[in-house]
Amino acid sequence: MEHRKISRAVISRLPRYHRYLGDLLEEGVERISSNDLSKKMQVTASQIRQDLNNFGGFGQQGYGYNVKYLYTEIGKILGLDKTHNFIIIGAGNLGQALANYASFERSGFILKSLFDVNPRLEGMSIRGVQVRMMDELVDFLKNNDIEIAALTIPKSKAVEVADLLVENGIKAIWNFAHTDLTLPKDVVVESVHLSDSLMQLSYNITRKKELRKNK
Repeated sequence: MEHRKISRAVISRLPRYHRYLGDLLEEGVERISSNDLSKKMQVTASQIRQDLNNFGGFGQQGYGYNVKYLYTEIGKILGLDKTHNFIIIGAGNLGQALANYASFERSGFILKSLFDVNPRLEGMSIRGVQVRMMDELVDFLKNNDIEIAALTIPKSKAVEVADLLVENGIKAIWNFAHTDLTLPKDVVVESVHLSDSLMQLSYNITRKKELRKNK
């Protein structure tokens, strides 16, 4: 496939395509048109065709999309045909919730360990994955092929820990700490600010209430 710059908007829709196609597979659907897929995803058929044309199209005029093939190909684009070892820094409530999410393994993300500074958590096991202390982190990274680190720690420690991770070979950070990270360009950072989502929800609720009042 030719490499070209794909917009973040298109990339953000790929996991949704993959999820909906997975649902269709479970329902036994073998093929689907862009029009039918658009109704499920609430994205226009034209947008779906434009998105998929970035990667070669995959459809046949008059036939639509082979669901299994498209699901597999989008999985490859997302890198889900490979395994990705990851760790979680911060074994509090959020870190433990992530560790308990079994769907990660089905998508090829293999949790290898959690790390924390709280000695009461040392040796605890979450779905068979051990919680280690932060002073073990550097040696663990040296001896294990870890690609991704999830940060579920207070923002006051996030920058320091992120720098330590990068110094020891981590190339991708899933950042749940409520702060932005400035890291080398070859390090991929995906930030998840939960409060931002709530604020957007609050905005939309407020706007709907105002619209109802003005009717």
